[in-house]
Amino acid sequence: MSFQQGVSGLTASARNLEVIGNNVANASTVGAKVARAEFADVYARAISGGASSIGLGVSQTAVTQQFSQGSFKSTDGPLDMAINGGGFFQLKDLSGNSQFTRNGQFKVDRDGFITNTQGARLLGYPANDQGVLVPGQAQPLVLPTAGIKPSVTTAVTLELNLDARASSLYDETVTPLIDFNDAKTYNNATSVNVYDSKGQEVSLTYYFQKAAADTWNVYAAANGAVVNPDGEGLPQPISTITFPPNGTAPINLEDDTLPLAPIAFDVPATSNFQGAVTEPIPGVELDMSTLTQYGAIFGVTNVTQDGFPPGQLNAIKIQPNGIVLATYSSGQSTPVGQVELVTFRNVQGLQPLGGNVWGATFESGDAVPGTPGSGNLGVLQAGVVEESNVDLTQELVAMMVAQRIYQANAQTIKTQDSVLQTLVNLR
Repeated sequence: MSFQQGVSGLTASARNLEVIGNNVANASTVGAKVARAEFADVYARAISGGASSIGLGVSQTAVTQQFSQGSFKSTDGPLDMAINGGGFFQLKDLSGNSQFTRNGQFKVDRDGFITNTQGARLLGYPANDQGVLVPGQAQPLVLPTAGIKPSVTTAVTLELNLDARASSLYDETVTPLIDFNDAKTYNNATSVNVYDSKGQEVSLTYYFQKAAADTWNVYAAANGAVVNPDGEGLPQPISTITFPPNGTAPINLEDDTLPLAPIAFDVPATSNFQGAVTEPIPGVELDMSTLTQYGAIFGVTNVTQDGFPPGQLNAIKIQPNGIVLATYSSGQSTPVGQVELVTFRNVQGLQPLGGNVWGATFESGDAVPGTPGSGNLGVLQAGVVEESNVDLTQELVAMMVAQRIYQANAQTIKTQDSVLQTLVNLR
C-alpha cells in the first residue's frame, strides 16, 4: 500500500487551485488570458503486461493559456486600442528583446515613442515626411512633436454649372473688358482660399463672363489684384472656354476634344486681408474639365485646392488598418506610421513573461508579421481595450470542485493511514 496516489492528488489539486486563483486574480487585468492546468494519470511500466496495473496517481503535464477573444471596454485613452481578431502587438523592451501582448493600453513617453506601462516600445512601420508608409523592418513608432509645415497651392479644381440662358456681357468696344468691382460686367464669380509658400492665405476669385453662345471668358483676381494683366495692368482672361451644344464638359478649342486640359497661371504677390504681404504662387493649375453649361441657375458643386497653412498637432487617431493619423489645427491629417501585428504557428507555445506580455519560444515558432486586417490578423478598434477572457463564475465553480477533490485526496491518505495503523496493531 502506498500514499503516492493521495499525495500526487493533493499536489495536483493544489496546483490546480493555484492556476484557478491566478485566473481569478487577473479577472480584471486588461489583455489577460485564462490559464488551464492539464493533468495525466501515472502508471508504472510492467514487463509482463499491464492488465492489472494500478495507477500511481496523477501528474501535471502543462499549464496552457486560452487565447479566445475578450470583451471590449471603452476608455478615455487616446492611444488605447484593441485587436478584434487574431494577432499580438509586438514590443521592444528596454534591453531590445521582443515581447508580444494583447494589452492595448499605450501612452507616449518623453521622446515621443508609443510605449506600454513598462516602457516597452510599440513596433510598426514608419511614414516619411510626405506621409507615405515605408515598408520593411518594423521599428518603434514615434509620434511627431512639432506642427505640420505649410504647403503651397499647386492645383485648383472647380465644379460648377454656368447658366446657358445667361446674356452675353462681352463688349470689345469697352475698356476694360471687365471691372471686378462692377457686377454688371461679369455673370458669375466664385472664390477659394489658396496658400503661398509661407502658408499665408490668398483669396483667389474667379469671374465668369459670357462672351458668346457656349463661350465664356474666365478671369481671376488674388486679394483683389489682377491675375494675368496686360501691359497697362488691365485684366485679361486666364482662359476662354467653349462648351459643346449639349452643355456637357468644356472642350479644347485646338482640337475640339475632351477633356479640357488644366490651365496654368501665376498668382502675383499681394497684400491679404490681414495686411500681410503674400508671396507669389507660380504655376497654379486650374482644372475646369467638369464644368457644365445647362439651362439652370449658376451653382457651385465643389471647389478644392491642395495647399494648406501651418498647423499644430491636435490629436492622434488609430485607423482599423493600424494607420496612425496625426491631425493638425489646420485641418490636415497625415499618416505618421502603421501598427504592426504578429501571429504564431502555435500560440500555445508562447511563454508568459509577466506584465501581460509573452515571449516567443521554439514551440511557438517565429513571429509572422503583418498589418491589421491582413491574412489571419484582426483589425484594430481605437478607444477601447480588450478585457480579460476569464469567466469569473466558471472559475469560482472550478475552485469549489478543486477544493472538493483536494479534500477527497486528503481523505484517501487518511484512510490509508488508518489501514496501516490497523496492520501495525495486529498481534
